[in-house]
This record gives sequence, structure tokens and C-alpha cells, in this order.
Amino acid sequence: MRKPRVLPLAITVVVTAVLLFGGFALYKQMVVAAPLADKLEEMNGVAEASKPEIGQKELKVKLKLSADASLRETYGNAVKQTAGFAGGKKVMVQVENVPNEQLEQLWYGAMFEIAEAMETKAYSTIPAAMEKAVAGVDGVTTVTEMDENNVYITIRSEQEGTAKYVVLPRTPNTMEVW
Repeated sequence: MRKPRVLPLAITVVVTAVLLFGGFALYKQMVVAAPLADKLEEMNGVAEASKPEIGQKELKVKLKLSADASLRETYGNAVKQTAGFAGGKKVMVQVENVPNEQLEQLWYGAMFEIAEAMETKAYSTIPAAMEKAVAGVDGVTTVTEMDENNVYITIRSEQEGTAKYVVLPRTPNTMEVW
């Protein structure tokens, strides 16, 4: 019986592994990540889209919105665009905020009422809570929107040109067994 030669066998294994995993990485970059980033940057309301992160179970996308963007429309469109490239993976869209201490303080001031409204599913109280939080603060506006999946809150500082975006997932009412 002949002994297998170790060096040619090791080289074959290494070359095969490089071709297999390198080909898969190239496929992810060329077929999924690059076209998705291009599509997202072409969307209305998106100023910048980072390279998508493709994991085993999820696809993450980070967006920077333009100053006049509607958070609800842009977020919804981004989820739809990304779902087409996800291949059954969970889609996670993250909207980047520019740090602003004033907007953070306003958000933390309203957070108790917002959390209570989310827990009790009293979504109609959220716009009033946000208006109350920004009342008396010059140059700061708030927009609250909702769809079947999320509640969208935008707090804008007109003076500084910054905004804080918050997406809160809604939990649908479920019928309990009696």
C-alpha cells in the first residue's frame, strides 16, 4: 500500500478551502452587499447607507437620513428593499443619529410617558407626550408617525440641523384563551 504524500494533500486542502470560502465571500460582496448599498443610497430620504452586514441569521443595514426625510417612509422603504436581498434572513435597519445633548435630554424627559403608552398600547398618547416634551423649547420640533409594525418618533433641532430618530416596535394585541 502506498503512503499518501502529505505536502500535495495539504496544498490541495488549502487551495480548495480558499477557493470555496473566498468564492462565498466574493459572492456576498458582489451579489448582495454592493447592489443593496447602491439601492439604499438611491432611495428618497437616505443621505448615506453603510455597507450591509450579512450574518448567518440576519442582515443589518445602517442609514443616515437627510434633513427632510420622513422616518416612517424611509424606514419602511429600506425594510422592503433589504428584504429582497435578505433571502429569508431577519432584516434589521438601524437609523444613525447625530449626537445632540439637547435632543437626548428631551427624549429622556418623555421616555416614561412613551414607555407607558407602549406598554398599555395607548399609542394615541405618544404625540401629546412628545409635544409636551418639546413645549417651550425654541427651534425644536417633533413628528410622530405609526404603521402596522412600528411607532416612529423624530425630534429635530432646526437651529443645529440635527435630529434624533427613534423606532419603537409595536406588539399586536393577541387574543387570550379564557
